[in-house]
Amino acid sequence: MLKRLLISRIRIDRRSIQNFDWLIFAVVVLITVLGIMTIFSATRPVLEKGQPSFYLRQTVWLVLSIAALFVSVSFDYRRLEGIAYHIFGAGLILLLVTVLLGHTGMGAQRWLRLGPVSFQPSEFFKVGLIVVAARYLSTRPSPLTASSLLTPVCLFGVVPFLLLYRQPDLGTAVVLTGILIVMLLAKGVQRRVLLIGGLIVVLSLPFAGSVVWEGLKEYQRNRLVAFIDPKVDPKGIGYQIEQSKITIGSGKVLGKGYLKGTQGPFRFLPERHTDFIFSVYSEEWGFIGSLFLIALYALLIMRGFETAYNAKDEFGTLLSIGICVMFLLYTTINIGMTMGLMPVVGIPLPFFSYGGTALLTNFVCVGLLINVRMRRFALFY
Repeated sequence: MLKRLLISRIRIDRRSIQNFDWLIFAVVVLITVLGIMTIFSATRPVLEKGQPSFYLRQTVWLVLSIAALFVSVSFDYRRLEGIAYHIFGAGLILLLVTVLLGHTGMGAQRWLRLGPVSFQPSEFFKVGLIVVAARYLSTRPSPLTASSLLTPVCLFGVVPFLLLYRQPDLGTAVVLTGILIVMLLAKGVQRRVLLIGGLIVVLSLPFAGSVVWEGLKEYQRNRLVAFIDPKVDPKGIGYQIEQSKITIGSGKVLGKGYLKGTQGPFRFLPERHTDFIFSVYSEEWGFIGSLFLIALYALLIMRGFETAYNAKDEFGTLLSIGICVMFLLYTTINIGMTMGLMPVVGIPLPFFSYGGTALLTNFVCVGLLINVRMRRFALFY
């Protein structure tokens, strides 16, 4: 009996390995390599000597992230159900520690230091939120009632939002709220509860907006003002958006060519290797190159939603939906803000912007997508 069970498991594992999604893996590695190339170009020295090591650090993080992806693929994703609340609790503790003891940079207290290494707990928390929401919702009957919504709205939504808002990291707070809302809708909500909830949100918007506005720091208010009217102060609060649009527009159809862009290296464009790296890429590769990059993201997200549709169980479906929505929101918001279509909220472009913690987290999430896809044929045991 034991021998038969072991043989069965080996066959399942072999079949899972054969279904490893090399397409998703190739897409995210290609996007990351293009990002490293753009980081090198954006930070290359023009007026001074010495090349900053951002591209080298990102390369090291890519190697570590690929290793993390294979680790997240190596186990059955359903094991996460048993530790989902532990992961979420650890994430909340890290967010609280960040608020109390975090390192401040660029006006925000978002980083923790472990010796020479700094990391953003909010990046790791994204995974915890998606996992715990998928765990909770997969154990509840559909459609969700008002009582079933109490835990996800308060514990998974309001508490993390307040901790992130306190840092302040309003962009991540908004994205996580969006992820949670989509996962709730994917599970299904009673029509009466949905209508009443929507009415409450609409009626509370003026009050909530006023509270949020009063709690924002000056630079965050300036970003919103600049989004509404970039011409109000083109050399001040509207400088980022104006320079970003100039940089993208200067690439025209085919771009200036790799290492021939000027806005980034000459430092006309702020945050050229992080929040506004898409602008640098567009300047060098033009409209055609930008469409190619967007197509890669579209392929990743569509493949992820296909994984969700074909998942073996509801936990895998909700887990995949949460990850795909995260990539979709981050990509849309970042590209939108570089084009002046959305306010600047400090959202990086997934796999592309400089940032080791974000890259590692994103590769872990892709590993979980591949994990769900690999095991859609596996038997439950």
